Amino acid sequence: MLPVLSPGDCLVVRPGARVRAGDLVVARPWTRPELLVVKRAVEPVAGGWLVASDNPAVEGLGWTGGEADVLARVVLRYWPLPPRRLA
Repeated sequence: MLPVLSPGDCLVVRPGARVRAGDLVVARPWTRPELLVVKRAVEPVAGGWLVASDNPAVEGLGWTGGEADVLARVVLRYWPLPPRRLA
C-alpha cells in the first residue's frame, strides 16, 4: 500500500464499520480467501467490494486488487508516529 502505508505500520481498525469508496479497508479476496489484505475500497459489487492497491509499482505482482469481502475499515495508523513538523 505504499505510499500510504509501509510494511510494519500498526493500524487501528473498526470491524463492521460503514465503508465508503476511498476508505482503506481490511479485506479477504474472493480469489485468495487465505489472505487478509489492506486495500483501498473502490466501489461496492454484489456481495462485497472492489478493492485496489495504492501502489502502481506492484501492478501484476501477486494479489493487487479485485472483488473482496470487507472485514473492517482502517481508522488510523498509530505507529510509526508521523514526523513532527517544526513551526
